Amino acid sequence: MSRIGKHAVKVPAGVDASVSGQAVSVKGKLGQLKLVVNDEIKVSLEDGSIKVEPKSQSRLAQTMWATSRTLINNMVVGVSAGFTSNLEINGVGYRAAVQGKELVLTLGFSHEVRYPIPEGIAIKCEKPTSISITGFDKQRVGQVAAEIRGYKKPEPFKGKGIKYETETILRKEGKKK
Repeated sequence: MSRIGKHAVKVPAGVDASVSGQAVSVKGKLGQLKLVVNDEIKVSLEDGSIKVEPKSQSRLAQTMWATSRTLINNMVVGVSAGFTSNLEINGVGYRAAVQGKELVLTLGFSHEVRYPIPEGIAIKCEKPTSISITGFDKQRVGQVAAEIRGYKKPEPFKGKGIKYETETILRKEGKKK
């Protein structure tokens, strides 16, 4: 039995939610998102909250129950408050800057890495060694952060590279003489 799926998703003030069949649409001050849930799941809008229930007791219905509820909750939170992912750059001479609609990364390569900022995503560089990625779609924010981190993953000996703000790098001991 799902413990997450039992809870209804409350729709806050300023967010318009609509359910038509298997399609859930949410619109707020930051944007609009749509989701088509699995056929094994029943979605209903009651008293300002979205309720998710399985149609049967099958294994697929049980697994998709909490997943669908979490995706709908992420949509509601995204259009009302948004999501942020923070990255840190460690290394001598490594830095980032936003120029127009591109993120320019200097990561020790012979060239600068230019990352085009996707639509619906905002990137800020308060310091040259920190990157803040914000948006209303949690999946896209996480995907952009993972793509930027993929240019120079942190290495275990000196810790140089791009890492998440909350990430801890397991350091290794270097060669011994």
